[in-house]
Amino acid sequence: MEKSNFVDQIRIFCRSGHGGAGNKHFMRNKFTALGGPDGGDGGRGAHIILRGNRNLWTLLHLRYYKNVLAEDGEKGGSNNSHGRDGKDIVIDVPLGTIARDEVSGLKEAEVLEDGQEIVWMPGGKGGLGNSHFATPTNQAPEHAQPGLPGIEGWKVLELKVLADVGLVGFPNAGKSTLLSVITAAKPKIADYAFTTLTPNLGMVEYRDGRSFCIADLPGIIEGAAEGKGLGHRFLRHIERNAALLFLIPADSSDHKKEFAILVNELEKYNPELLHKKFVIAVSKSDMLDAELKEAIASELPQNIPHVFISSVTQQGLIELKDLLWKIVDEPVLP
Repeated sequence: MEKSNFVDQIRIFCRSGHGGAGNKHFMRNKFTALGGPDGGDGGRGAHIILRGNRNLWTLLHLRYYKNVLAEDGEKGGSNNSHGRDGKDIVIDVPLGTIARDEVSGLKEAEVLEDGQEIVWMPGGKGGLGNSHFATPTNQAPEHAQPGLPGIEGWKVLELKVLADVGLVGFPNAGKSTLLSVITAAKPKIADYAFTTLTPNLGMVEYRDGRSFCIADLPGIIEGAAEGKGLGHRFLRHIERNAALLFLIPADSSDHKKEFAILVNELEKYNPELLHKKFVIAVSKSDMLDAELKEAIASELPQNIPHVFISSVTQQGLIELKDLLWKIVDEPVLP
């Protein structure tokens, strides 16, 4: 059920409205037998608009929305009457949604703010009526413009979770347990790999009413960049995180190697991910004495801050929050 309720990518056919044709018409009434041109302009075809909605966390509501066909503009009328514009279609999407063309793969729109509206696929412009083409030498033009066509094609909407901090680690590293302790989120927790099949978001309450968002992401395995395990479905969601928190369990057989594998998968997927701020948390460390902590610390990269934590005893969690807040609150340099 969890997998079916979280939809982070959909394929959808879209067509914006065709512009209405301009009208070729001449004024005719009981007082005017041979009046001049008075054909009105055609209406604009309907746009397809993306709108950010902070209350949405998934693209599930669009799963069965296979065809989005916008309304055409109305033909221009007589007496210079403008045709009615097509009624725009507004698609609500969660923050962090990217729209791409399926064929070219090019990014066409990106929604990051609540209430943000982006004209994703503009409707065709309405044609001009024949009244626009009257000249001193041609006072009765027999020409009016057709409306311009809309845009159509198969599109892909893709969700990348928006969070300040992303939790990265192998399956069963303790990510879901940590999230359940430091936030109000209630992720599924069990003692087997890939308990988390979809991202879980939680707000961490910090001092003085401040807070930041943390995401428990599906566990990474060696070869994830090639699509193994949850593969790209996982890696896509860490691209937006300001900082990455690497969770390495204290009972790991090789802490240095485990961290290196995680970093290597990120680099193979997108080298730009290595420019993010890194923090290492050694989980399940409540049974470690000072000597073991020192031995583990010597295996970890010296240029990356680390902290020993235990979600069960809540050891080191305040220190971890302080460290993450310092990174999240750091101003972004231009």
